[in-house]
Amino acid sequence: MVAVHTVTVEPVGKQVSCREDQSILDACLRNGIWLPHSCTHGTCATCKAELLEGEVDHGDASNFALMDFERDEGRLLLCQACPRSDVTIEGDVEVEEGLEFSPVRDFVATVTEISDIARDTRRVGLELDSDMTFAPGQYVAIEVPGQGCTRTYSMANPPGQSRDVELHIRRTRGGRATDGWVFADMAVGDKVNLSGPYGRFVFRVARDEPAVMVAGGTGLAPIMSMIRHVLADPDSEQVLYLFQGAREEQDLYAVEELRALAASHPDRFHYRPCLSEQQWDGATGMVTDVIDSEFERLQGHVGYVCGPPPMVDAAMKLLMRKRLFPRDIFREDFFDESDKAAGGMKSPLLKR
Repeated sequence: MVAVHTVTVEPVGKQVSCREDQSILDACLRNGIWLPHSCTHGTCATCKAELLEGEVDHGDASNFALMDFERDEGRLLLCQACPRSDVTIEGDVEVEEGLEFSPVRDFVATVTEISDIARDTRRVGLELDSDMTFAPGQYVAIEVPGQGCTRTYSMANPPGQSRDVELHIRRTRGGRATDGWVFADMAVGDKVNLSGPYGRFVFRVARDEPAVMVAGGTGLAPIMSMIRHVLADPDSEQVLYLFQGAREEQDLYAVEELRALAASHPDRFHYRPCLSEQQWDGATGMVTDVIDSEFERLQGHVGYVCGPPPMVDAAMKLLMRKRLFPRDIFREDFFDESDKAAGGMKSPLLKR
């Protein structure tokens, strides 16, 4: 039998039970204690916290995200640390106006769709065995069959679509989840175990300023969830600007749907796909160059940025140069397993 310990979360003083084979983050999220987190794979350091009392196994935490001296000083990554005794941690419990998070739950899903939508990119549809309550922009963790590991993917479906999950998955060469499963022998009708919702890259309902959204690759998925959610709300008047970056036209996807949404909501949704390595009839250049040419200043706006870390960092610098403060920008970096060894990339200006 697996031992169970008590985790006390300060400064709120709440206690949860946590198995020795369960991460402290997982135990907290399943009990409605919402602590900062992003990758949940020990890479990004968003969930770094203080260990005040007790002992933990640090698990598979990256040495870049949690350095040896930090472990010695009592720091831990909540997504990797498992208790070996009763423990007390000090965490930055999420409290933000207008923001509510649902407890993480387990689901069994059936694969309903597998379709190629761009170069090395697939749409995967899943039907859950029960409804999931989530905020637009959140993600799920999926068990990779026979591999003893999980992978995380953002949901592109809006919260109103609570049982039919849509994922956009980019192929990673040699990846156990992609080359070894999604792009190999995954089939319609397969059963999939997953949990969710996770993540704090969510649409802020309290921020009704015009939103500048920047998406690279499958970083479009969580932003699609936000766009679909906002435009389906008859009471919302929020204006959205989406800049979708890709190298070549074959790397773009969802273009027809996004153009149709822009045509249906001409005063509220503005769409600019951009290609950095191909001339075409649309915008050409880095996505940051296109934004730079269209906005002199961005004061009075809010930003949402999602995609590969280099693109996210470049977009962050541009948006701040255009007079957005870090508190006005929400970001999500898409890491893969190779980033754990390389250390990933991150901005020192924001917690993620």
